[in-house]
Amino acid sequence: MFGIDTNILLLTALMAMAAGAAIWAIFFNKISNERNQERRVKSIRRNEGDRSARMAAEARVADAQKRRQSTQASLKELEEQTKAKNPNKKGIKDQMRQAGMDGNMKKFTMFSIITALVTSVLAFVASGNVFVAGAMLFIGGFGLPRWFVGRQRKKRMDAFLEEFPNAVDVITRGIKAGLPLNDTIGIIATEAKEPVRSEFRKILETQKMGVPMTEAIQKLYKNVPLTEANFFGIVIAIQQSAGGNLSEALGNLSKVLRDRKMMKAKIQSMSAEAKASAGIIGSLPPAVMILIYLSTPDYIMLLFTETTGNLILIGAVFWMSVGVMVMKQMINFDF
Repeated sequence: MFGIDTNILLLTALMAMAAGAAIWAIFFNKISNERNQERRVKSIRRNEGDRSARMAAEARVADAQKRRQSTQASLKELEEQTKAKNPNKKGIKDQMRQAGMDGNMKKFTMFSIITALVTSVLAFVASGNVFVAGAMLFIGGFGLPRWFVGRQRKKRMDAFLEEFPNAVDVITRGIKAGLPLNDTIGIIATEAKEPVRSEFRKILETQKMGVPMTEAIQKLYKNVPLTEANFFGIVIAIQQSAGGNLSEALGNLSKVLRDRKMMKAKIQSMSAEAKASAGIIGSLPPAVMILIYLSTPDYIMLLFTETTGNLILIGAVFWMSVGVMVMKQMINFDF
C-alpha cells in the first residue's frame, strides 16, 4: 500500500518477535531470581518478626509464671506463719493486750481475787448457802474477769473494723499521690481514730527498731487478730516480694473490706429476730423465778435451803447454759 512488500513486513515482525523472545529468554532467569530473592527476604523478615513476637510473648508468659510462683510461695509461707502463730489461741495475757490493756498479770490476779471474794460474800449473805457461795466464788474468780476482758477485746476489735477501711483508703490515696508507704502509715498513726491510730503507731515504732516494714505490718495481725488485718499484711508482703501496683492492690483491698463490713451488717440485721427470740427464751426461767420469789418466797426458797433444791438448781443452771451456748452458735455467722 505504501510501496512496501507485505512479506517484508511479516518477516520484520517475525524477526522482532524472535529478538524479543531471545532477550526474554536471556533475562528471564535473572528477573526470576531477583523476584525469588525479594520473596525470600520478605519471608525471612516476617519470620524474624514472628519469632520476635513469640519470644516477647514467651518472655511475658515466663515473667507472669515466675511472678505467680513467687506469689504462691509467699502466700504459702504466710499461711504457715499464720497457722503457727494464731493469735486467737493465746492466753489471757495476750487477750488483755488485744483488749487495749497493759497485760499486767498481777493486777489481773488481784482483780480476780477481789471479784471472787465480793461475789461469794454477796451470794452467802443473800442465800445463806455455802454451796451457792462456793459456786459464786468460782464464777467471780475465773468467769467474770475473763468475761470482762473478752467484752473489752470485742469492743476494741469492732472499733478497729469500723475505722480500718478508711485508713486503707488514706494509704491508697497517699501512694497514688506519690508518697512513700512509711509516710502514709505515719499519717494514719497521727490522724486516725483509736484503736487504728495506736496500732499503726506500733508499726512505726517497730520499724524504727530495725524491723523490716513487711514484718512490722505482719505483727499487726498479732495485736489485732482479725481477717482484715491479715489481708492487709498479706497484700504488703506480696507487693514487697513479687512487685506490682501497690495502690491498685490496696484499692481492691479497701473494696473487699467495705463489702465484708456491709455483709456483716446485713447478717446482723437478718439474725436480729433470732437473737431476740434466744434472749426471750433464755430470760424466761430467771424471770419466772423472780416473780415467784416476789409472790411466794417460801415456795422458791426451797431451791436454796434444801440440798435437793441445790442440786436441781445446779442442774437447771447447767442445762440453761448449754441451751444458751447452742442458741448462740446457731445465730453466730462466721465469714
